[in-house]
Amino acid sequence: MFGDKKVMKAASGSIECLIGDKMSIVGDVRFAGGLQLEGKIKGTVIAEDGSDAFLNITDRGQVEGQVQVPQAEVHGELIGDMIADRLKLGGTARIRGNIYYKVLEMAAGAQVNGQMVHQDEPRKQLPKPDALEGH
Repeated sequence: MFGDKKVMKAASGSIECLIGDKMSIVGDVRFAGGLQLEGKIKGTVIAEDGSDAFLNITDRGQVEGQVQVPQAEVHGELIGDMIADRLKLGGTARIRGNIYYKVLEMAAGAQVNGQMVHQDEPRKQLPKPDALEGH
């Protein structure tokens, strides 16, 4: 039904939601489980806290906004920042924004116009200026 492409899957092993290539969503999307995007989303895409969610953006899929998910595979276009623990970029991926990741797989041909930042642990906050004055 979704073609012969091999894709990572959510822990449950299934795609619960499909946004087809003739569908466009304007607004934020929150999900758990697997989401396959063949259409367009203009807004933030966020996985539910504590979920093992998976986002698959196909070569026809497009997101304009921030994406924050545990796992993602991108073959289409992302205009905005991506935050993912595990990220796979296919050869047709086009990203205009920063990528924050723990594990990254990138195929030849993928395009990233932005910073790629490896995250070993959560981002640390810098000390406030008042704390620095005592030194």
